[in-house]
Amino acid sequence: MNRVYVCSCFGITDKQVKEHAAAGACTPRQIASATKAGTDCGSCVRTIQGLLGRGACPRRELLEKGDGAAVLAADSRLVPAVTATAAAVAAAGSGTGTRTEPALAEAA
Repeated sequence: MNRVYVCSCFGITDKQVKEHAAAGACTPRQIASATKAGTDCGSCVRTIQGLLGRGACPRRELLEKGDGAAVLAADSRLVPAVTATAAAVAAAGSGTGTRTEPALAEAA
C-alpha cells in the first residue's frame, strides 16, 4: 500500500483526510479537529485545502437549508474517527518531540 502523508507531524495520510471530508469535514479547521493535522507546524494546511478543493460542502448545504439535525448527525459520524485518531496518536506519541497533555500531567 502506498501511503501519501499529508501531515508528517501526526502521520495523517491523504486517505484519512478524504475519509473525514466524506464524513462532513469541509475545512482545514474541521480536519484539524478530527485528526490534529495542521495544528503543529502548519505546513500541511495548504495541502489539506487542496485535497478538500472548492467543491460543495454537504455540511454547509445542510445549514443553508436549515437542516441542523443532519449537520449534528454528520458531526456524530466524525466522533469515532476523532477518538480512534487520538488514541493512535497517544499510543505512538506525536513524533515531533513535543510533549502531549497527558505527559505534562504525569510530569507535574
